[in-house]
Amino acid sequence: MNTITELTIKGLVQGVGFRPFIYLLAKEMNLKGTVANDTDGVIIRTQFRDGEQEIFIKNIVKTAPAVACIHHIDIKQIESNEAFPDFRIISGGSHSKEITQIAPDIAVCPDCLNDRRTQLHRIRYPFINCTHCGPRFSIIRDLPYDRERTTMALFAKCPQCETEYHDIYDRRFHAQPVACNHCGPTYYAEYQGNKIDNYDALLQLTSRIINEGGVIAAKGVGGYHLVCDATNDAAVNRLRKIKLRDTKPFAVMGKDVESLKYYVTINDSEAKELTSWRRPIVILRQQKALAEGVNPKMKTLGCMLPYMPVHYDWFDLVATPVLVMTSGNISDVPIAISDEEAERQFGSQADSVLHHNRHIYNRVDDSLLQVCGKQPCLIRRSRGYVPEPLFVDEKVEGILAFGAEKVNTFALGKGDTVIQSQYIGDLKNWETYNFYRETLTRFITLFRFIPQTLVCDLHPDYLSSSLAEEYAEKTGKQLLKVQHHHAHAVACMVEYGISEPVLGIVWDGVGLGDDGNVWGGEFFVCDRKQYRRLSHFEYVPMPGGDKASTEPWRMAAAYLYHFKLNMPESFVQRIGKTKIERITTMIDKGMNTPCTSSAGRLFDALASLLGICDVTTRQAEAPVLLEQAAGDNFDDSYPVEIRENDISFHSLFDGVIDDMQQTVSTETIAAKIHNSLAHLILEWTKTATGQTGITKTVISGGCFQNRRLTEHLQQLFEKENIPLYVPSAIPCNDSGVSVGQLAVAAEKNKDS
Repeated sequence: MNTITELTIKGLVQGVGFRPFIYLLAKEMNLKGTVANDTDGVIIRTQFRDGEQEIFIKNIVKTAPAVACIHHIDIKQIESNEAFPDFRIISGGSHSKEITQIAPDIAVCPDCLNDRRTQLHRIRYPFINCTHCGPRFSIIRDLPYDRERTTMALFAKCPQCETEYHDIYDRRFHAQPVACNHCGPTYYAEYQGNKIDNYDALLQLTSRIINEGGVIAAKGVGGYHLVCDATNDAAVNRLRKIKLRDTKPFAVMGKDVESLKYYVTINDSEAKELTSWRRPIVILRQQKALAEGVNPKMKTLGCMLPYMPVHYDWFDLVATPVLVMTSGNISDVPIAISDEEAERQFGSQADSVLHHNRHIYNRVDDSLLQVCGKQPCLIRRSRGYVPEPLFVDEKVEGILAFGAEKVNTFALGKGDTVIQSQYIGDLKNWETYNFYRETLTRFITLFRFIPQTLVCDLHPDYLSSSLAEEYAEKTGKQLLKVQHHHAHAVACMVEYGISEPVLGIVWDGVGLGDDGNVWGGEFFVCDRKQYRRLSHFEYVPMPGGDKASTEPWRMAAAYLYHFKLNMPESFVQRIGKTKIERITTMIDKGMNTPCTSSAGRLFDALASLLGICDVTTRQAEAPVLLEQAAGDNFDDSYPVEIRENDISFHSLFDGVIDDMQQTVSTETIAAKIHNSLAHLILEWTKTATGQTGITKTVISGGCFQNRRLTEHLQQLFEKENIPLYVPSAIPCNDSGVSVGQLAVAAEKNKDS
């Protein structure tokens, strides 16, 4: 019997060239043994001489493929009769319900871009890939991850690609989507009654359309994009009409970092995210305007860099250094992924629709983030991130969390990992709800998931909650309901591995509270199992219920009437005395005026009061524009009253109105509002820490997508040396709720 060392490497280590990397590393060290993919991760078996184990592991961690992410390495000694004549890559196992990790879709790598210039069978090939790049999640139908279980199964490898696929020293060793000009997917388009399938001709056509101010729809990795020249006002305005989008900003793609720097400021942390293999959209501060219709009234711009070969080819041919690259969908409908969807939505309106015949099985939109301080904070987690798991510190097997209503995601528990879906969207849209149900079914199948515990939001009218009820009735499984803001706080706790009680500050637009009121400006002490509401924003009537979120002037009138403050003449003239009196009558009679503690509605009220936004065309428009209006270099603030059980903004509104009468600039008032809210959180935290002895504070909720507020908090808490945990890998908005729900259920399951 021999004593053999077995290393199990867990994390994102499959489908990213990890086994060839281990093979070559072992060869360099003259090790004998095996490496294999297994359902637990990558398994290495070998015999080390003195000191070799430490060197080997150190080299693995230090020089692993850029896309790989090692979570941890388990080491154990086993007794075996196995003899190793050399070091080999062998077939792995597929044990029980365990699964291999699936890599997200990866931006084309520099080596492949170079191969397009030097490899004869791949000259200008637009679907080039290797073990370090290319499509992954978007093309996977089933596990294990082999070509026949992807949408590449339609394309038989040519002899040259087959040779590369089996050559351990080749970068395309076991790259499942491997292809070339002789055997792989191709682009095509119908144009003026003719089908064009020559790639160079298609590039010339689409580039000419862009240069002439036209609009094209083009199939990408996880769906279609609508594309035009971002410097052309007429093209951008036309794109808005095609997409049926009023004022919501468009994302843009720059040729490279230097091209983008002409229009936006980019710090080192932002450049790192922009150029990463994930290629997200990064929200950056604008310094020079593009076409006015790209981002109306905004000082920020969502930017990304090329991640497909066709993107690089376009920038070689178009005159503009920046393209609008927005999701290929009519507003609120999921991104189109099939020829039929794209032609139905855009065929009669876009100048050309560019298709390709590599089918998209899993729909994934572009991911979106911003950097707060030096910390990347995800806003939309999708392409490049999903389905990379979140490793957690407890067993979550069999828990299915259905998520919230807007910006929905769901989450599955497998062993000690949470697998969160891609961004789904607003479930009130019928097509989005169907996308939600379809994706949930696919995840359950793909990850061999057997639901044992179901968990949803406390709100009974959410479609996600209704579906959870339906599942529970059909399966007889336990259904837990978790308060919305508790789930928000716990999601942040899970990300940072915090299990002890924390102070949780959750600010968002809406969530059903235990008392039946609309919560949203909440101050908790909580752990992963339970919470206690220590304070909240003072309850204010919400005239018209949900209508108040689309007509912020209603909340402005409600706050002023609630505090018995005189309404500024500018506000009355703009809204109309009759409309305001109608609102005050509703409040007096209690007609459809639920009480709310929502921070989102506070931002709405202040934005309308300042004349920034009275009626919205998109979610959270008023708070976003209030943030955009705030100046940078103002230290003053308004008083806010922290009472025993709630927070009153009477003095803040009084101060705002006084400044308006003194004709203080809107940017100064908006800055003072933000300063006031940041100082409120700091002062409340210091008091609560003294009362409870709890030293860790987590923040969550969509209001903390407000970069100005969050960065100010980071600075204040750092100065006071108080630990503050800001969501990063899990979005602070409602798409993070599913992770919090799952973690609460895991904690409660311990008692059952």
